[in-house]
Amino acid sequence: MTAPMERIQVLDSIEKDIITCLHSAGQVFVELSKEKSSLKQAENHTQMFLKTLSAVENKLTDQINYLTQVSTGQPHEGSGYASQKVLQMAWHRLEHARSRVNELDRIKIKHLQGRTAQRSITAQASGGQVQSVSSSNIPPGSAT
Repeated sequence: MTAPMERIQVLDSIEKDIITCLHSAGQVFVELSKEKSSLKQAENHTQMFLKTLSAVENKLTDQINYLTQVSTGQPHEGSGYASQKVLQMAWHRLEHARSRVNELDRIKIKHLQGRTAQRSITAQASGGQVQSVSSSNIPPGSAT
């Protein structure tokens, strides 16, 4: 059986134990509310209540300890939480790097456009004309 199914069955068992515990407590009160109550019956139900309550406490403590391990990413048997957390953080870092590269690219384009505009203004002020240089205007064999 898989670990998650076992955990669910343990929780189901805890729920049944809590019902038994409440039933025992109720029986104690019913016995004590009778005119001729049996002290022996009340003690039996009280012992059953305490025994079941102790079992519930132990099982819940085990469940809480398991959940504490899972939520803090500590390695433990049968969980991929730590790996999933590492993967998620890697995705966040990747997205951050992409956004920074895009931002730097926008800044570069803005800067280049500003330099082109500045050259245009300088050329117009000096009376010359600005020629745009494209890769089609570069003669073959002359690498830049």
